[in-house]
Amino acid sequence: MKEIFKKGDVKEFKTVVKAQDVASFHGEVVHEVYSTFALARDIEWTTRQFVLEMKDDDEEGIGTYLEIRHQQPAFVGEEITIRGIFEGPTGGELMCSFVVRAGDRIIARGRTGQKILKVAKIKSIFGHG
Repeated sequence: MKEIFKKGDVKEFKTVVKAQDVASFHGEVVHEVYSTFALARDIEWTTRQFVLEMKDDDEEGIGTYLEIRHQQPAFVGEEITIRGIFEGPTGGELMCSFVVRAGDRIIARGRTGQKILKVAKIKSIFGHG
């Protein structure tokens, strides 16, 4: 693993809320807003950008922690900016905080955790090696 980031380094991801991102369960739409599930997917992708640059060829990242405080709705067609902030390694995990915005509105805040492990180790954990 390459230790190339320092506390406070930032990765950003922008996306537009699409119809398939709304809150729904088993094909039934609950709310016509950016779901917490879709938000989680996009947050994980944002903070994974750190892992992609840090991992060696024989390593991979694995998510360990996700905390989302979903504070306001975002609507279909709105552009979302997710700002992931590197906090550093804590107890073997790479911790990041994040802020999600739609324009000036804060949609969500929280933290993610990831570990970088050898691919062989991950395969053995999952029973594939």
